[in-house]
Amino acid sequence: MTGSSAAAARTPRAALAELLTGNRRFVSGQPVHGHDVTAAAAVASGDQQPYAVLLGCIDSRVPLEAIFDQTFGSICVIRTGAHVLDRAVCGSIEYVVGQLGVPLVMVLGHERCGAVASAVDTLRTGERPGGSLAYVVDQIAPAVTEVGADDPRAHPMAVRRHVLRTVATLRADDLLSGPVADGRVDVVGAVYDLATGEVTLLDR
Repeated sequence: MTGSSAAAARTPRAALAELLTGNRRFVSGQPVHGHDVTAAAAVASGDQQPYAVLLGCIDSRVPLEAIFDQTFGSICVIRTGAHVLDRAVCGSIEYVVGQLGVPLVMVLGHERCGAVASAVDTLRTGERPGGSLAYVVDQIAPAVTEVGADDPRAHPMAVRRHVLRTVATLRADDLLSGPVADGRVDVVGAVYDLATGEVTLLDR
């Protein structure tokens, strides 16, 4: 994204349009930035002026800068297993919105998410994993319970439900709820299709 388009994407609507336009370039195989990850490209990015913060999964098949065709400095990226929230993640988003003036937060889930599959398996078998993975599973479990762990489509439905639950949590965050209420910031949810490369927005 050029400096001029970065300046233009300072409202939630414009920022979302910029992201989705980048995804269409990616899907069509005509990215502007591609995988230009040279040191020269980093230097040319100049000052940090991101227009969106994306919270996604750690899955190696979902590189957020690539699937939205973004360059250095245009978006902030946070990745955890199944975009699970904790205080560090929430604090990071609060910083980007409050200190850098970013107008858009996107929570991006994806098809065939392994962390969500672990949560589904845990609720079906009753066998809870050990270590800190248990925390990740526990954060996803309410979404699985809401869609029904025994439903044959529990996994894809839980992916979407977990995205929407994460969106709702962030919209209610102490430092985000005010800017969201007055329209200066929006928090949206979406799902990435591993087979097609397409990002689909979810209705709240």
